[in-house]
Amino acid sequence: MFQYALRRVLISIPTVFGVILIVFLMVRLAPGDPAMRLAGEFAPPETIERIRERFGLNRPMHEQFGIFVVNLAQGDLGRSTRTNRPVMQDLRQFFPNTIELALGAITVSLLIGIPAGIVAAMRQNTWADLVIMMGSLIGVSMPVFWFGLLAILYFSVQLGWFPVAGRGTFSHLVLPAVTLGVSSMAIVARMTRSSMLEVLSQDYIRTARAKGLMDKSVVLKHAFRNALVPVVTIIGLQFGQLMAGAVLTERVFTWPGIGRLLVDSIDARDYPVVQGAVLLIAVSFIVINIVVDVVYAVIDPRIRYD
Repeated sequence: MFQYALRRVLISIPTVFGVILIVFLMVRLAPGDPAMRLAGEFAPPETIERIRERFGLNRPMHEQFGIFVVNLAQGDLGRSTRTNRPVMQDLRQFFPNTIELALGAITVSLLIGIPAGIVAAMRQNTWADLVIMMGSLIGVSMPVFWFGLLAILYFSVQLGWFPVAGRGTFSHLVLPAVTLGVSSMAIVARMTRSSMLEVLSQDYIRTARAKGLMDKSVVLKHAFRNALVPVVTIIGLQFGQLMAGAVLTERVFTWPGIGRLLVDSIDARDYPVVQGAVLLIAVSFIVINIVVDVVYAVIDPRIRYD
């Protein structure tokens, strides 16, 4: 198992380097001059040039990239051109909040999506299957910001059950987590149903039932574990997308996460913070994929020998 995990980590190293290069180029080639934005529209040219020199923006692109990689290897992502705070300090402050929101959303997705998918597969072509699949279709199609606004209007303003916005207690997490997790919940339910239907049609399932095993035992001990591999795939992908796609939810609920920090930094052309935040999200996605690969090997030991 250790060698299998080590291989997956080594394979990911070129991907991480490619992500670093792409993030660096994307930020540098974006329209707008951060030095001019920082100095002000009517600042004299010498002031703008001093700002460019201070942040290394007047150097050739390859030199900027080399400095960026060396500093990154030392854990230094530079300083914000907007607040002059170390970028790593901002990321340490805001990223755990996004992780908390993503974990809450994926928990909601799993607690509702997996049982709903199993029930839909066991009751194929019945009213239960129809209701679950219709609900999944609505969940996938519903815009996150629209659902969030409706949730605030009904559960916060009218009923007063949850806070309107902010972060602090568990009640602050409920509405943002549910809002962010609705789409993932629908996708997990549909994938679980599809995978379960495929497994339930296999010969060994029919053999287990012919031997007189209870239906619950057949589903949970035999079918569900073998149906988990594609479900784990979609869970891993959804968790990465939840972290990257939490921007709208964080804006609607004023959640102090990496998404809000990223949007504010893009508006201010704050290159160091933008590239640091995007790089952190991308590397997190790669780490999640490595974890998913290891979980594959735990679920199906044959995978580690491929």
